[in-house]
Amino acid sequence: MNILAIETSSEACSCALRTASATLERHEVAPRQHTQLLLGMIRDVLRDAALTLREVDLFAYGCGPGSFTGVRIAACAVQAMALATQRPVLAISSLAAAAMRGAGDAACVIAAFDARLGEVYLGAYSIAAHGGAVAVGDEQLATPDAVTLPPGDGWVGVGAGWSAHGDVLAARMGARLHTVLPQVLPGAAQIAALAARCPQAGVPAASALPAYLRRQVATPRASLRKT
Repeated sequence: MNILAIETSSEACSCALRTASATLERHEVAPRQHTQLLLGMIRDVLRDAALTLREVDLFAYGCGPGSFTGVRIAACAVQAMALATQRPVLAISSLAAAAMRGAGDAACVIAAFDARLGEVYLGAYSIAAHGGAVAVGDEQLATPDAVTLPPGDGWVGVGAGWSAHGDVLAARMGARLHTVLPQVLPGAAQIAALAARCPQAGVPAASALPAYLRRQVATPRASLRKT
């Protein structure tokens, strides 16, 4: 299966094409330049893989939470491509993508994004040895002193939320927090990898919607929670 993925929920603009043999990614930290960069990135990964848009089987995107403008860019882009090719779309959590990108050898990761207004977007994930990120509890939007933090030890914190609110979060985690990597941003390669684990969950293009935790808007996002 060929999966084209887009992730633009943060300062990074990212596009990836996952095929049976490789994953090609373009990833650039370029605040407020996503619309200028994205089409070129899509052309580049398709060209490098010697594929056309109609040879893509599934379009995946980082549905947020994150920048309201950024998540809309990704949703609109995949919706347009999916409508043109009559292919399904799959929404993937941007927090889960950040957790996978920053995990390294860690088995448990807390991804946190700065939500502004003194709040944080936060999700905790168990990282499987064979890939994948399984949510430990629900993704949250709250002040850093009110979010529910996961039990257990050896947690790695990733994402810019740790720069903005790390003092409070780290104090609450105490010795259970192993290290913090605030520079990690979600990427399209991880969106594609997560989508590849549940391609059957793809939905019609018209269902490509952002996930606004602040507004509690429901999206048809593929479930990554442990059942």
